[in-house]
Parts: sequence; C-alpha cells; structure tokens
Amino acid sequence: MLLELQHIYKWVKQSGRNIFLLNDVSLQVQEGEFISIMGPSGSGKSTLLNVIGMLDGFQEGTYHFQEQPIHTLKEKHRSNLYKEYIGFVFQQYHLIDELTVYENIETPLLYKKVKSSERKALVSDMLDRFNIVGKKDLFPHQLSGGQQQLVGIARALISKPKVILADEPTGNLNSKQSEEIMQLFKQLNEEDNVTIIQVTHSETNAAYATKIINLLDGSITK
Repeated sequence: MLLELQHIYKWVKQSGRNIFLLNDVSLQVQEGEFISIMGPSGSGKSTLLNVIGMLDGFQEGTYHFQEQPIHTLKEKHRSNLYKEYIGFVFQQYHLIDELTVYENIETPLLYKKVKSSERKALVSDMLDRFNIVGKKDLFPHQLSGGQQQLVGIARALISKPKVILADEPTGNLNSKQSEEIMQLFKQLNEEDNVTIIQVTHSETNAAYATKIINLLDGSITK
C-alpha cells in the first residue's frame, strides 16, 4: 500500500458554521496506480490532492504514506517525505519568479543534493524533452501560460518522483501538447511504475487512468 486516507474531514469556519471541504473521505492507493479525480468546481478535488501531497492539513482522520503516519509527523519529516517521493504539478504553476526557467527546473535537484554535473545533464534532458531549450534563460513572467505549465511539469518530473500529483496538468496547453503530456504520464506509469493521481475536468485525460474517483461536496461518490 502506497498511501491510505481514513475518514478525513477538513472544514473552514464561516459565520460560526463549519463548511466541509472534505467530508469523510477514505481512499487507498496502491503503488503503480493511475487515478483521476473528477467532480464539479468546488467539490474538493484540489483540496484532496493537497492533503495527499502533504501541503494541507485536516481536522479529523488519519493519513498513512508508505506506512508513515503523516497526521502525527513533524513538519520537517513531512517535508522530507514530500521532497523524496512526490512531484507536484500545480494548477497555478507555482514557479519562482526570481529564477530562470533553467533554475526553476533545477530546484528539486538542489534539495536532493544532486551533483552539479548530473544536475546539468538532467536539466538539459528536460529542456530538450519539453522543447523549451530556447526559453532556459527567461523568467516566468516572460512565458505564456502554456510554457509556464510545461516548466512546472518538467520541474515535477526531474527528480524522478515515485508519485506524481497533478492538478489540471494540461489546463493551459493546446490539444497536441495535452496529448503529449498525457502520453508521457502513461509511459511513466506503465514503464517506471510511477503512481499518478491527477485532478481533471477533461473526460479525455481522465480516461488515461486505471481508476476514476468522483467527488461531490467534499465526499467520494460511488
């Protein structure tokens, strides 16, 4: 078992009432699965992905990742697990404005203390793979939304994570780029046994998964 959520509740207080973002969510994910999370806007998809990615906490329930109790771990330990195992593709890119494309992609390797020569080779490979070699010295504000998305995906993949969490990974890409990214995810999943959990509105993208989870009002529907 790669990860297991049990009876997760997450809420915010509004006007003295609890508004549930996640409502009694239980989920088991095996290593090597490819899962799509679907549901209308506001159903809790991104919140669930952020909880799985250890970026968001929750009020009730338990979360085990590789048998580690995430709900009781200290922040530093959680952060180390995240850096070690997870690549996150954010809907809003989350690129670092002060860093170039090259430096943004390189960042996860610095956390992992990868040697300089190896970093150079890995970043070059990613720039090549995503056809953004000519953009390597530009800053995020000089890129289109689609180009920023590609940089975000390259950064998520560069440290060869065991788990890829992707929030609308092709949201700003054209149909050809979208298909290429989904094929890449499929290849990573099938050939390298990378576990992929994606949030998507797209039926086409969702169909790449081996399992689809539907959310409504913070709950998983059957």
